[in-house]
Amino acid sequence: MAKDFHILLLNGPNLNMLGTREPLFYDGLTLQDIVNQTSQKAKQLGVKLSHFQSNAEHELINEIHQAQGKIDFILINPAALTHTSVALRDAILSIAIPFYEIHLTNIYAREPFRHHSYLSDIANGVICGFRADGYIFALEAAVKFLFKIEELATIDESPT
Repeated sequence: MAKDFHILLLNGPNLNMLGTREPLFYDGLTLQDIVNQTSQKAKQLGVKLSHFQSNAEHELINEIHQAQGKIDFILINPAALTHTSVALRDAILSIAIPFYEIHLTNIYAREPFRHHSYLSDIANGVICGFRADGYIFALEAAVKFLFKIEELATIDESPT
């Protein structure tokens, strides 16, 4: 029997300004547009999606801590915290929940200070440069990952 998977979508600082912020980089979509599209896709895939956005690092960390034991997978666009936050990295490591790092733009094609991520080396995957579609790609990949893990667990539990 398939588990009811619960995925947490986290968005970091300034992503609440999408729609007015640098439209050439971000296609003019609002964060709510992206969340709505991703939520609709989650329903199609049969998974629960919760969303949280904050401009405050400590609020994102608290949300990550609260995910332990409740969330099966995290999709996170840490925004500028990607390049600065050891605390966010430590929070994710402390809960041992698989996650994908998402960026709307290709951070490696932008300013040099954006090329370093404190999360990429511990992420199950990184998706960047696909604009809003990256959220859908990440969600689809997360669902495949979770079903594969469930399938492997079922095989391990089968009598030999």
